[in-house]
Amino acid sequence: MIAKKMKHMVANSSAIRAMFEEGNRLAGIYGAENVFDFSLGNPNVPAPEAVKKAIFELLEGSDPVVLHGYTNSNSGYADVREAVVTSLNDRFGTSFEGKNIVMTVGAAGGLNVILKSLINPGDEVIVFAPYFGEYRSYTSNYDGVLVEISPDTDTFQPKLNEFEQKITPKTKAVIVNTPNNPTGVVYSEETIQKMAAIMEAKQKEYGTEIYLISDEPYRELVYDGVEVPYLTKYYANTVVGYSYSKSLSLPGERIGYLVIPDEVADSEDLRSAANVATRILGFVNAPTLQQKVVAKCLNEKTDISYYDRNRETLYAGLRDCGFECIKPEGAFYLFVKSPVEDEKAFCEAGKKYNILMVPGSSFACPGYVRLAYCVSYETIVNALPKFKELAKEYF
Repeated sequence: MIAKKMKHMVANSSAIRAMFEEGNRLAGIYGAENVFDFSLGNPNVPAPEAVKKAIFELLEGSDPVVLHGYTNSNSGYADVREAVVTSLNDRFGTSFEGKNIVMTVGAAGGLNVILKSLINPGDEVIVFAPYFGEYRSYTSNYDGVLVEISPDTDTFQPKLNEFEQKITPKTKAVIVNTPNNPTGVVYSEETIQKMAAIMEAKQKEYGTEIYLISDEPYRELVYDGVEVPYLTKYYANTVVGYSYSKSLSLPGERIGYLVIPDEVADSEDLRSAANVATRILGFVNAPTLQQKVVAKCLNEKTDISYYDRNRETLYAGLRDCGFECIKPEGAFYLFVKSPVEDEKAFCEAGKKYNILMVPGSSFACPGYVRLAYCVSYETIVNALPKFKELAKEYF
């Protein structure tokens, strides 16, 4: 008999993964080139050559006992943390120190570490729909209560009036994901400033601390010169979670970090808690080889021109078919309005053409579907005639 909480989680397991598995099944039947799988945000652009070079240099030039051993601190190698803050301070004009960094097992590991460090049973965590569905599980892991802000389907910027109304004395954290999964929208500086003002006022009103958790795996994936605000500059109680999964195309290596600035309330205790949470959650420390690799590659970037070409081609092609969607400013997702109210039925219809999409209800935004365009350009080009056939069923 499995745990009751796990029964619920298994029953509601990720639709994204389910679609990915369906893609593998269809590929076995029809051939991979004839299946148009837009389900999983798995980068198809290879990691920069510098990553490969760094791995070889480290393997050949390091003491293997040290390289593959535990780190002295659960928060990670001191030299890696110093390298990370040097890069951040140069890029964003911040003044972090190595102590402000906790190296993590990707952004997911980082979010679990910070929520474990902050959340008491019954504490509320606010999220803005549409949002990455795993936030539900991460909050539930620590018996927190997820509070959803309904989506603004015109702009997909956060609904700040509703946000202000739903903050309560039990609100402990707010999760922001920009560039956003699944919409590709970047929250504007004006939005962030207004959000920060609301949170500051509510902290004073209730005499509580409300932590803003910025989930940033897509920070470097932006187009057309769009700027992504660095949130620690706007609100003192901000913790940043970052991952190299997308920026260096290393999703399976599970490497990222948390930034816990000195300005955060109880920052020293919170950093200590995060250090211990890293151990007791079973991570122990972030992967040691990958810590050293990313420290050597902090100035490297994935060539996002590949994603940009995919974005332009898929967006224009779907619009020509008659579909409605907002043009993404970042990440590698297109959020498309379903031509029928039940977007799950639309996803099922797409399977007839070997098109795999993720229903928007997985992101608390029914009536839409998500397409991950981090696929080969040929996949998009070959999929568009199939989308035209699918569109004929509705328009």
